[in-house]
Amino acid sequence: MREIRQYARRWIDDRTGDDSVTKQHNTEDRIGTEGVAVHAQLWVLTLLIVFPIFVALTVSTKQQGIITSLPDLIPGAHAIDNYREALVGYGFARSMWNSFVMSVVVVVGKLVISVLAAMAIVYYRVPYKDLVFLFVLFTLLLPVPVRFIPLFQLINDLGWGNSLLAITVPYLASATTVFILRQHFLSIPTSIVETTKLDGVGPVRFMWSVLIPMSRGVLVGVSIIMFVYAWNQYLWPLVIIDSEAYQVAQVGLQLLQGDVQGGQLSWSLVMAGSVLTLLPPLALMIYFRGPLLKTFSIQQK
Repeated sequence: MREIRQYARRWIDDRTGDDSVTKQHNTEDRIGTEGVAVHAQLWVLTLLIVFPIFVALTVSTKQQGIITSLPDLIPGAHAIDNYREALVGYGFARSMWNSFVMSVVVVVGKLVISVLAAMAIVYYRVPYKDLVFLFVLFTLLLPVPVRFIPLFQLINDLGWGNSLLAITVPYLASATTVFILRQHFLSIPTSIVETTKLDGVGPVRFMWSVLIPMSRGVLVGVSIIMFVYAWNQYLWPLVIIDSEAYQVAQVGLQLLQGDVQGGQLSWSLVMAGSVLTLLPPLALMIYFRGPLLKTFSIQQK
């Protein structure tokens, strides 16, 4: 009887072990299937996003830029001529340079103002600083076109119309950047801040030697966001700038599209300008993707 019981116990243990192994294999198979499904969805979404860019790139290599069927998606042999014509023949290189200068000035100005504002809100006793911060956030509720009429009048009264100051100074203050930097400064350990205060470190040295080195990744990510935002500006430069020599890339691209509607240009030149406009922010976002993702994670927190 004892041998039968031992045999029965071994049989039950073997069955239980087999079931656990089977469940483990089933779990691994399910995880593997879910992983394949997730990767398939990601590939589909990636193709949906990349396909319009591929079409624009293909159109920019053709002579007429007309696509009516799938065989027309094969790249043409006029890419060099189209890009040279857009950059040199129609002065699109000048518009891109204006956008680049505008974006760099806006990024530098926003960084300086936002770092000082966030540092004052977090680390120093400023009267009614919480109320001031709420007012800064309240400006996010105001649509940009609402400020166009008084801002247009102010710029003209100052004599800044049709100049670099007109398209840079109105963008130097950023509530979003102040908010992101404030969230990051709050995450810095208070022990470091207290140690610097005990050592008698002044505000400027504290900002330059402590805050900026510890916030380098976030500052780079915020700079990329601000650069893309400034690079894509269209409505305000269109309103305040009259001369085509001072226009930015987005308005210059719209001018090319107006010529197409008039029958003077082909869509291949417009797509060439679109691809050129896409390259600077895309290159920056790819190169600095790490700090950019870190900035988004801080904003979510």
